[in-house]
Amino acid sequence: MRRAVAVLGLWLVAGFLLLPLAGKIDDVTSSDPALVLPQDAEATRALLRAREAFPGVDTPVAVVVYVRDGGLTDADRSTVDADRAVFEGLATGHAVGPATASRDGQALLLSFPVADKAVVKQVKAALTDSPAGLRAEVTGSAGALSDFDDAGQGADATLFIAAAGIVAVLLLLTYRSPVLWVVPLLAAVVASQLSSALVYLMGRHLDVTVTADLTTMMTVLVFGAGTDYALLLIARYREELHLHPDRTTAMAVAVRRSFPAILASAATVSVGVLCLLAARMNDMRSFAPVAATGILVSFAVMTTLLPALLVLLGRWLFWPFVPRFGDAPVVRRTLWHRVADLVGRRPRLLWTLTALVLVGLGLGVSGLRLGQSTSQMYTTEVGSVAGQHLIDRHSAAGVSSPALIVAAASTVDGVVAAAKGTGGVADATATGRSTDGRWVSVAATLADPPDSPAARATIDRLRAAVHAVPGAGALVGGETATAVDVGRASERDNLVVVPLILAVVLGVLILLLRALVAPLLLAASVAVSYVAAMGLCGLVFQALGYPNIVHGMPLYAWLFLVTLGVDYTIFLMTRAREEVATRGNRDGMLTALTATGGVITSAGLVLAGTFGVLVLLPFVAAVQMGLIVALGVLLDTFVVRTLLVPALAIDVGPRLWWPSRHAAQPAAPPPTRVTAGISG
Repeated sequence: MRRAVAVLGLWLVAGFLLLPLAGKIDDVTSSDPALVLPQDAEATRALLRAREAFPGVDTPVAVVVYVRDGGLTDADRSTVDADRAVFEGLATGHAVGPATASRDGQALLLSFPVADKAVVKQVKAALTDSPAGLRAEVTGSAGALSDFDDAGQGADATLFIAAAGIVAVLLLLTYRSPVLWVVPLLAAVVASQLSSALVYLMGRHLDVTVTADLTTMMTVLVFGAGTDYALLLIARYREELHLHPDRTTAMAVAVRRSFPAILASAATVSVGVLCLLAARMNDMRSFAPVAATGILVSFAVMTTLLPALLVLLGRWLFWPFVPRFGDAPVVRRTLWHRVADLVGRRPRLLWTLTALVLVGLGLGVSGLRLGQSTSQMYTTEVGSVAGQHLIDRHSAAGVSSPALIVAAASTVDGVVAAAKGTGGVADATATGRSTDGRWVSVAATLADPPDSPAARATIDRLRAAVHAVPGAGALVGGETATAVDVGRASERDNLVVVPLILAVVLGVLILLLRALVAPLLLAASVAVSYVAAMGLCGLVFQALGYPNIVHGMPLYAWLFLVTLGVDYTIFLMTRAREEVATRGNRDGMLTALTATGGVITSAGLVLAGTFGVLVLLPFVAAVQMGLIVALGVLLDTFVVRTLLVPALAIDVGPRLWWPSRHAAQPAAPPPTRVTAGISG
């Protein structure tokens, strides 16, 4: 009891010091593309050179497009002139160039820099008095930033509340106690806030790039993984309370028996996310320390603070089903006994059919399309996307987002000529010279929409053309060039990091199980589960109308599904290894399946639910990530861990544990130990 009080005191001190910092995480959150892109990418180098040579070059630009189908009227033109006068008061430098007419005479464009995205709200407010039939939208980089900010407004609070609510409901259903669920939920909230505080310190003092996307994923990860650890610990604690009169002793045994599985799980996820340090994309590399911090804090909280709270609060937390010493639960046949009977009856047929179903689901991967344009980012159309569509329809598609070329000033004529001569470039114009006279900027207007495959192909041709100009040292950046570089870096990261994560998982399983055959089979099952989950989501995304995924999605999905999905296999196999040593391979595996079925299923539902809250966000990528992880975890929980793995383990037999010797010994009579009561 004294130890529990001491542990609680240490956590109170840590909370007093760190929790005030959690609310400051926005102070270190950045949306600067130069901190997200690969540092050696041409688009990044072009942006950094342009910033140095032309201060303010990446100032947000608002593009206001006016359209009237059938042709603009004199009243429309007067409205545009009046708006232009208003915009001069809002624009950086208080200057707005003349309106540019579209080729078909049905649209006018006004383009001007603004100090920040907040000014866009004033620009939009000025457009409310447009004549009937005249449509006006704000797009450009400023419009896009403003819409992104508006869409994400309050997202962190929404996710935090939704995740906490999901966890609370599922814990209440799991424990069937009006009190117990509060303790693990409180521990999860503490872990989430402490993680945010540490990430703030990392962003402030260790130069770690922190973005809104990374903190969102960390919050969901902490709630999901932390609650899983709590479920495993509490299930074992409840079992031990039947066997020990002293709850401190019961908790000590529960921690000792569940600690290896929780440690292996936390180690798998932590080392798995640290594999992202090998990625080229800077935001992925940055997610490595952020996510690892969240997992390690969750591990520490759930293995120290949570046990201390449970011991100090006593057995009454489990009311009305209070576990009492010597009062063993009634042995009854549960759902998990029936599942074990099914697995043990025809294991080879079962794992073969299950594997075929998973492979069949994997065929749905063909429905996924890699690459998501700006217009496909949102679940509903926003103003900047609508404005871009209007420009695409009436003007040169790339006029609102030209490619940026930075080259030696002495070669400006050759660079402009090379750009104009490139197929897919509608026009190219020198737009400025650096104050020291070294560099010149050239804007190349693309003939195709800036987020289209055709525009990305043009960037490759444009780069080849301007690179060939002697002495130019030209670099091509801009929105489309950035998309090209992100796509290529992501493809490289998929090829390098995916096998690295699998190798890490395999290594953890080998160390944990002290075997070779079992880890190899389990790693293969994880890979099959991932392909099945992506295939199932391919079918779902097609039905929802969101078949396009961002380039980094496969890697993030692999990371979460492999490292988190293997947790349940770890929970099962560590218990199986314990049971196999005394019961033999077949009976030990079935006993482990029966004993862990309830808690692992509850953990899977909690993890799926916490990631599922991402569908509440208005971003297609968030919805997709939430569905991929949620459906993948459910597949892993109810199919892979419940049917495929135990059936395969029984069919392989004692060879599963090679070269370990303990599992090959004849089964001894099982000890008197109650397991029926933890199946939930």
